[in-house]
Amino acid sequence: MTRRNLTITLNPDWRGALRATGKRAASRTYRGEVLNFESAGSFFGRLTERRWSVVHTLQGQGPMSIRELARRVGRDVRRVHDDVEALAELGLVERAEGGGVICPFESVHIDMRLSAPEALAA
Repeated sequence: MTRRNLTITLNPDWRGALRATGKRAASRTYRGEVLNFESAGSFFGRLTERRWSVVHTLQGQGPMSIRELARRVGRDVRRVHDDVEALAELGLVERAEGGGVICPFESVHIDMRLSAPEALAA
């Protein structure tokens, strides 16, 4: 089984990011997966601190029920379920065959750069 790794990027040129991902996939060697956000606001709006806690708690644990996950993160089952749904939509967690959820990534790397707008940098 291949160890899966994820790199999260911020790139407002989503078409360019998609092309780059396609090129990586065409290389036929696994170099990890990429999840791109168009802006920091989009990133922080979708991946809150509580959702990161869910991802981190699931990493390396194998399939886990929502109820057990909620117990481990110390939160309400319904709220954890909502967060799992949002994370599944992004591909950060997946449904397991037995009905639980799993984080398929051994590692998650966040690649962000903040720089001055071009007009101010000149």
